[in-house]
Amino acid sequence: MPETSESSLRKKALILVWIGEIWNVFEATIAIWAALLAGSVALLAFGLDSIIELFAGAVMIWRFWKERENQETETEEIALKLIGLTFFLLAAFIVFQSVATLLGYFGEPQESQVGIFITVSSAVLMTVLFVYKTRIAKKLGSRALRAEAYESLFCDLQDLVVLVGLGLNSLFGWWWADPVMALVLVPLLIKEGLEAFEKEEND
Repeated sequence: MPETSESSLRKKALILVWIGEIWNVFEATIAIWAALLAGSVALLAFGLDSIIELFAGAVMIWRFWKERENQETETEEIALKLIGLTFFLLAAFIVFQSVATLLGYFGEPQESQVGIFITVSSAVLMTVLFVYKTRIAKKLGSRALRAEAYESLFCDLQDLVVLVGLGLNSLFGWWWADPVMALVLVPLLIKEGLEAFEKEEND
């Protein structure tokens, strides 16, 4: 691949990653704000996960630059393990918050139109980013960009789960659907955390 063409692809890749980073800042802010207003466990988990994805994106940018320079660093391994740890902590928080809500220790979650809007918007954008990132990753042969692209795809799966909980509460007043759907995220978060620990070994 000509150097100019490869350089152009790398610039496009970084632009896509930064778009995801900027969106995650906006998404986390709106989601957490809406979650606190509505008392939504699922939406709060969604917002907190956006912060984790923001951190993960930064790590992937670091990996992308180091991959370009054919360098390895212990800092990278430490950062990936920190990402894994944050997923585990978020999973524990969701279990506690969801169970406490179902048992009546916290107020019943209210419907959130803002939450529905932000999750739908996130699903659309993350799908677009995934498609373009994987195309560029294939042309560049970049494992780092491909991994970051699949982080975007994972966000889509979470969006669907959160949207179901918010939708059922909004349409039918099933407040319990919110914490229940939040619990559905727990195995996915644990899986993602384990993969963060295993990435260095697989590379």
